[in-house]
Amino acid sequence: MMSVIDRLDPFRRYGRRLVLWLLLIVLAPTVAAQGISAQVEVADDQRVEAPLTNTSPSVQLGASRVDDIQPFGSSLFKGGFSARRTSELNPGYRIMPGDQVTVRAWGALEVDLMLPVDAQGNIFIPDVGPVQVKGVSSAELNDVVTRAITQVYTDNVSVYTNLQGVQPVAVFVTGFVKKPGRYSGAPSDSVLNYLDQAGGIDVAAGSFRNVRVLRGQRPIAEVDLYPFLLDGFLPPLQFEDGDTIVVGRQGPMVTATGDVAQPYRYELTARTQSVGELMQWVQLRPGVSHVLLTGVRDAGPFSSYLPLDDLDSHWLQGGDELLFSVDQRHETIVVQVEGSFTGPSRFTIPRDAHLMELLDSIPVDPRLADVESVSIRRKSVEQRQRESLDESLKRLETAYLGAASATVDESKIRVEEAKLIQDFVKRARQLDPSGRLVVAEGGRVRDTILQDGDVITIPNRSDSIFVSGEVLVPQAMIYRKRQSASDYIERAGGFTDRADKRNILLARQSGEVVAALNTPLKPGDEILVLPTIPTKNLELAKTLSQILYQIAVATKVALDISVVSSY
Repeated sequence: MMSVIDRLDPFRRYGRRLVLWLLLIVLAPTVAAQGISAQVEVADDQRVEAPLTNTSPSVQLGASRVDDIQPFGSSLFKGGFSARRTSELNPGYRIMPGDQVTVRAWGALEVDLMLPVDAQGNIFIPDVGPVQVKGVSSAELNDVVTRAITQVYTDNVSVYTNLQGVQPVAVFVTGFVKKPGRYSGAPSDSVLNYLDQAGGIDVAAGSFRNVRVLRGQRPIAEVDLYPFLLDGFLPPLQFEDGDTIVVGRQGPMVTATGDVAQPYRYELTARTQSVGELMQWVQLRPGVSHVLLTGVRDAGPFSSYLPLDDLDSHWLQGGDELLFSVDQRHETIVVQVEGSFTGPSRFTIPRDAHLMELLDSIPVDPRLADVESVSIRRKSVEQRQRESLDESLKRLETAYLGAASATVDESKIRVEEAKLIQDFVKRARQLDPSGRLVVAEGGRVRDTILQDGDVITIPNRSDSIFVSGEVLVPQAMIYRKRQSASDYIERAGGFTDRADKRNILLARQSGEVVAALNTPLKPGDEILVLPTIPTKNLELAKTLSQILYQIAVATKVALDISVVSSY
């Protein structure tokens, strides 16, 4: 067993000078099997530099206005609380006049009554008298009634009580809500139930952090809904008839965007507030390292780009914007190897590592691996290739779909051309380039700096030639020395009627694509016969031919074009 570099020893530039940082990520290879490639050659003295990653925030405020970002908690009242109200009472509920209490006693005293709580807060038990239950919790009710009965009947008496029903109350809801008014509910209903009946808090002007409950013009509770939104905490309240819920004016707002779970505008509880207090509500994505803090102070607009660790020492004011970002360069990258080799398939290596240095550590079987046809699939190449193809297709649509016609006959031709072009563009856009970087040519692998996410392909040795495109019987055939592309095409049944006999390509296992005519074949090559362009419009034919060649180079697919009968 030997390494790829051992197989390429006459051409190696770098020795075993780098001890690779090999950290196997125990994952099965999940590489797509379809061969979609791009011809991107690397010159002898050229290095493909790795693009900077995460050097700019992933979310730009210019892409969406700050005003369009919703306040934190804006969806709280969209589900509705009234429909989920139950008749169950909290054990801490305090009994009020108008409530109904069931009292059952047996033994020395026989009682089975439903007793109302009168205006004085008493229930009246025959042979016992009035029992004060106002303000008693539902959990304490049985003990209070039992003590009252046993003061009269000291022996042989058992008591059972149950709070059967409560008197509804009417509560005023006002301030910055959508529908201020007077709403009914149970005394044990939460403040959220009453706010929901009022249409919820006005997210444009109302406060989620300044909700007051008044009883006779005296505040009895101040509610901050942020702890509920994050931790489900609400202060325990029991409403009485005539209470008022007042939603205050919205406080100073700051905006948090970028690498956060969800961009929101957050409300401050004071004119100035530390960043540390705000951060308890903001959920950051993993790896966030910096924040861009912008705002306006007395001296004018300001902006600061800060490490996340330094943020707690800063203070916020209304209108400030915090743009969080994962902005740090990792010292290592992860690359993957596929094809014919032994050992791990993923490697963690220094970010300045070269291809030849990695290949030096990968053991291969020289009888099975074609180490002279190594190639790289790279994300950045795939993106550029997709953009290039899309741009070509857009130019095609722009140039020919909107062209004017001078005569009726020409108009008919234009209609047929439009159908042809639209069908071609639709199918071309379904192709997915994988971004094949050609690093092997003429049996020599050229060195390049690796990038994060690269997939290095070491193909299996092949003894076949595959013929596809405009031939009668596309098929794979055993390689024979001294046979040309024409010989293999003839063995595949010859050209179809739509074949372009002058436009035949040869795709190598390395991803390299060259003209097939007068080019010696190698085992593993694929012969692509491109179609002729079914149009008499020379300019259109030239444009389509260029795009067909671009697709064939990028994807190893000879995309056919339907013949238009009117031609």
